[in-house]
Amino acid sequence: MKNYLLTPGPTPVPNEALDAMARPIIHHRTPQFQVILKEVEEGLQSVFQTKGKVLILTSSGTGAMEGAVSSLLSPGDKAICVSGGKFGERWGELCAAYGIESIPIDVEWGKAVKPEEIEKILKQQATRDKGQEIKAVYVTLCETSTGVSVDIQAIAKITKNYEAVLVVDAISALGAVPLKTDEWGIDVVVSGSQKGLMIPPGLAFVSLSDKALKLVEASKLPKYYFNFKVYKKFIDKNDTPYTPAINLIIGLNEALKIIKKDGIDDVIKRHQKHAAAVRAAIKALGLELLAPDAYSDAVTAVKSPEGIDSSKLVKIMRDTYGVAIAGGQAQLKGKIFRIATMGYITADDLKKGIETLEIVLAELGYKFEKGVGVKAFVGQV
Repeated sequence: MKNYLLTPGPTPVPNEALDAMARPIIHHRTPQFQVILKEVEEGLQSVFQTKGKVLILTSSGTGAMEGAVSSLLSPGDKAICVSGGKFGERWGELCAAYGIESIPIDVEWGKAVKPEEIEKILKQQATRDKGQEIKAVYVTLCETSTGVSVDIQAIAKITKNYEAVLVVDAISALGAVPLKTDEWGIDVVVSGSQKGLMIPPGLAFVSLSDKALKLVEASKLPKYYFNFKVYKKFIDKNDTPYTPAINLIIGLNEALKIIKKDGIDDVIKRHQKHAAAVRAAIKALGLELLAPDAYSDAVTAVKSPEGIDSSKLVKIMRDTYGVAIAGGQAQLKGKIFRIATMGYITADDLKKGIETLEIVLAELGYKFEKGVGVKAFVGQV
């Protein structure tokens, strides 16, 4: 039985990347690896849509998030942390770990932050505390736990008028939803390897604007491994400061070639098409989206029908039918399920996912017209 991976990370890995990672390992302090590293850097710049260098870290995406606190800020600094889900909460937790005073914006799970809420706090702080302006605004572009997408472009228009840098968690968003780093004026974008970039977990990435680099130079928080100043120095020489995940980088090079061949704009359009088809299937089945007004094209969060524990639905789909989707987290545990449309997940994979969802919903007692979800999905793709 084939197993289908429709989770919001990790996502399926293309054969080209798998084959490349299976080759005998090479040494990283060699001209051969530097050629690959340069190609990867250029591929990442294209996906990030930035002319600046992209730092490559051997860690999960959370490592890049931690560095975006420890390498940007100094003792006494203040930051806005937007929290509207499990991963948005992480920004506040990281700031607390480093003693940074965070000003939280708590958004209802399933909703997106309103840009004017951020502007209001920035304006109040700038007026009230001269010399103590907020130094960073931490936001999540695609909140994986809720399937919410945030209007980063609108937020960037606001932050460019203030001292604060805009730091965006694009771990689930990069390569899946529109993200124009330079054009929109985003100062810091962090991401990871196991979602839209189509390789296994283990790499994290960071882009930095000139505005952000000034904070990196001035940062006085304790740091060692996640010191962006050191990574920037080495990537400028086409090198890494510490031993990298060599085979992951080699695999990433192949994944980025696939994205380049298709074109990033067409890749984004494919995600939009697949996500719209999933939403059409969900609607046809009489189910409700968690975020109908702020949905993401990377992952769709669906409210479980009354009387059905989504954790049980997820378990049966995975263990009996070989189709892995994700359940809810924290207060949404047992209440929602999530279907990813990011990375190397194909239309055929998603069709199989909807077919299996129908089978298991029927087994659990949910009433609907058989095949209606699949029909709606196929009609959109």
